[in-house]
Amino acid sequence: MTARQRGFTLVEMAVVIAIVAILATSLVPLGAMTRQRAEEDELRHALRQIRDALDRYRRAGEEGVIERKIDGSGYPPNLRVLVEGVPDGRSADGRRLYFLRRIPRDPTFPDRGVAPEATWGLRSYASPPDAPAPGSDVFDVHSLSSGIGLNGVPYRDW
Repeated sequence: MTARQRGFTLVEMAVVIAIVAILATSLVPLGAMTRQRAEEDELRHALRQIRDALDRYRRAGEEGVIERKIDGSGYPPNLRVLVEGVPDGRSADGRRLYFLRRIPRDPTFPDRGVAPEATWGLRSYASPPDAPAPGSDVFDVHSLSSGIGLNGVPYRDW
């Protein structure tokens, strides 16, 4: 064999590099979509956690386990109460009931330096569903992100 027959030609190398470049550029959008899907799963899970804790707080008030104001909605005054706990009305030794271990962060919120409870938009019981607004209690939470999910629904409406 001669030296000319053993190596790759410049054209062959250019073709291989072009094919690899095309494959690499096709994987970038796939990676971005995978990242967005993981972020949406995290958002869905965080919303479920907080909403479940809000419902358990209200149920505890209806069952007389925790103190409930007569003129109140039965929902907590803020998200922090879910973590800090409230006195257990069934316990004589001052035990507390906790509804969340920690407040999850909204994964779509851009500033990681903000406290987790400040990453959520709050809706009071008295505010209408089409115009959620904070108030004297926390009936529901929503994302403050202006982004739109892969399902076409804005994160704020999840």
